[in-house]
Amino acid sequence: MKVLLVTSELAPLAKAGGLGDVAGALPQRLRKIGVDIRCVLPLYKQIKDKYTDKLDFLGWKMIRMGWRTLYCGVYRMDFNEVPIYFIDNEYYFGHNQLYIEYTFDVERFSFFQRAVLEVIGDPMDFEPDILHLNDWQSGMIPALMEAHYRPYGKFNQMKTVYTIHNLKYQGIHSYDLIAEMMELPDRIMSEYGVLKDGVPNFMKAGIVYADRVTTVSPTYAGEIMTEYFGEGLNWLLQSMAYKVSGILNGIDVDAYDPATDKYIAANYDRNTWGEGKTDCKVALQKEMGLTVDPDIPLAVMISRLVDQKGVDLLLHVLDEMLDDGIQVVILGTGDPDYEHRFWHMGAFRGGRLTVRLEFDQALSHRMYAGADLFLMPSLFEPCGLSQMISMRYGTIPLVRATGGLKDTVTPFNVETGEGNGFSFPNINAHDFLFLTKDAAKIYREKPQSWAQLVDNAMKGDYSWDKSAQQYKDLFETVLAQG
Repeated sequence: MKVLLVTSELAPLAKAGGLGDVAGALPQRLRKIGVDIRCVLPLYKQIKDKYTDKLDFLGWKMIRMGWRTLYCGVYRMDFNEVPIYFIDNEYYFGHNQLYIEYTFDVERFSFFQRAVLEVIGDPMDFEPDILHLNDWQSGMIPALMEAHYRPYGKFNQMKTVYTIHNLKYQGIHSYDLIAEMMELPDRIMSEYGVLKDGVPNFMKAGIVYADRVTTVSPTYAGEIMTEYFGEGLNWLLQSMAYKVSGILNGIDVDAYDPATDKYIAANYDRNTWGEGKTDCKVALQKEMGLTVDPDIPLAVMISRLVDQKGVDLLLHVLDEMLDDGIQVVILGTGDPDYEHRFWHMGAFRGGRLTVRLEFDQALSHRMYAGADLFLMPSLFEPCGLSQMISMRYGTIPLVRATGGLKDTVTPFNVETGEGNGFSFPNINAHDFLFLTKDAAKIYREKPQSWAQLVDNAMKGDYSWDKSAQQYKDLFETVLAQG
């Protein structure tokens, strides 16, 4: 079985979000269970600059895109035992950022999608049985296959699996621009095809024309068929429900392992977490300028500061959390208004609250290891990785029960000792606040219950092994359908 994973991100080469983590980890696991999976992504400047000596040039083609005829170079590099192909075009990808400006990004990834189909087989030395497509940046590929290849006898046997990582971002742009760049016939440039309310929608195209559609958690697969979570595509997804399923993401358990993590103050495992986490907590309190006391509950949030992540809920009750004796550390960047409000609060709540408006990978590891609670009150969360990483480090997630958070976090029952975290169902700031108070009370007053909770969290299997097998089974099912 030969699979080509088409992605705009791949960690650690080029990452802006969870898509990068998935593309970086899933292929490694699939290859270990016998799938010949390879990846293709743009040759961004940061990759070209760092890996020039390791990139093998395979050849080039000129890509037609409307009135444009554009150069496309194809390179290959094996990375973590996975063959990776790169689409090179200096005008589109020779920038310091992965994503630049929306209109230009639509054009860039229109080129990328047309280029991927043109170079399969030659000069790319690979002809896949399945294209595994991801998010809007590759959503038009199945429509392009229907328009430009299958009518002429090409790619008739090639299947497509389309994964939605976040339905909110759909790749929407003007009719004239997309019609010109993609050169699609009327039967595809229609409301039955790629148009949504009269304008092209890359995500809709992927849902309509792909052979199978997946999301990154089972709960999210159901949620997006409702009006609240469906982002205007819920009726379409309901009509396509026969081909939609959810496969939960995993995490890289080697990169996130408290027993070997080089970034944290003390290494520990499930048997030695008591002393190890205490050392990490004290070190984090010192580093963040907090009152140094391991008996104080310490909660952290590592997130993009955007409304999806429930930032408004936290801001609404943060003062009350601090007054209740909980320390809080926040790491992330995002909406300037959120950044300013957190910064302003941090300036006046020294010793209890520290805010770092940046992205710092090493610091995030120290926060996972040194905290007691991980805050994730998301309004919606297709999968979420942070809650699984935090549990791997024995830091208990406190989440809203939505999407992948609902699939991975089971509410703790003090009486039975079952559960691995805390969750609340409603988008309500005081539900969130009262749950933090309950969690802090268990931490302070019921150390045996807390120890059971940490053990439950740390013994969970958050690897890609189960999910990789589910993807392999799905690929086999798609191919068997003929």
